[in-house]
Amino acid sequence: MSEKSEQRLSVFKTYKLYVGGKFPRSESGRVYEVSDSKGNWLANAPLSSRKDARDAVVAARKAFGGWSGATAYNRGQVLYRVAEMLEGRRDQFVREVAEAEGLSKSKAAVVVDAAIDRWVWYAGWTDKIAQVVGGANPVAGPYFNLSTPEPTGVVTVVAPRDSSFLGLVSVIAPVIATGNTAVVIASEKSPLPALSLGEVLATSDLPGGVVNILSGKASEMAPHLAAHQDVNAIDLTGATEGDLARDLEIAAADNLKRVLRPRTEDFAEPPGTDRMTAFLETKTVWHPTGSLGAGGSSY
Repeated sequence: MSEKSEQRLSVFKTYKLYVGGKFPRSESGRVYEVSDSKGNWLANAPLSSRKDARDAVVAARKAFGGWSGATAYNRGQVLYRVAEMLEGRRDQFVREVAEAEGLSKSKAAVVVDAAIDRWVWYAGWTDKIAQVVGGANPVAGPYFNLSTPEPTGVVTVVAPRDSSFLGLVSVIAPVIATGNTAVVIASEKSPLPALSLGEVLATSDLPGGVVNILSGKASEMAPHLAAHQDVNAIDLTGATEGDLARDLEIAAADNLKRVLRPRTEDFAEPPGTDRMTAFLETKTVWHPTGSLGAGGSSY
């Protein structure tokens, strides 16, 4: 071969949505340009429509029964598998996070490592959270009284705008760790790490539909998801534009959705359990203890 090889064309990546375990383009056919912190073009991302959002809710509801019915231990295994797959694609995410957030490669590597560790952290909580927030209640009567947490259902997550990967993982992982399914609206200005995460989830034993990732304008999709009657809860972390969070909370009240309001957060700080408990319901069961023997002793 000649020492001078022919110049080859760059193979640009086509980013797609992640809905129901598949990678569709937006049904509208729309895209929008995504640029780095210096204004350089990176890619075209799908501009999701309200139809895409409805399709994501259908997929999330379909997946809810199987995911919530899986053992907590199995869910932990799946979340750990996500961390394994991310570790194998670490260099790709370091590059995408650096471009998305204007970070040096070394700082982006710290962010990606923290995101991988976050998956592992929540994987360890899947079979322990019930012991923390549930248990036997002392009641004045001959009854067993037991409270156990159960997942809320389908949760819409408006992902953080500025923390395109660590913040994204920090709001998705606790939702699915506890058995919920998620419809995620990625950061509008930095959606590429989120869309690449969909490729990781698809190869991580996570059932299709448990996480569905949409890119585009939160102001277009979120109002329809907040009012959707088959969505059970909404996380407003990334709804920081104008009165968007207030309007979404009002819409969510129509079917009594659980609402997690936006707040100032440093996603680099160690997480607590509050994001898991925000989307759990408590079921309490009463059962008579009865009596044993002629002496009437209870059990």
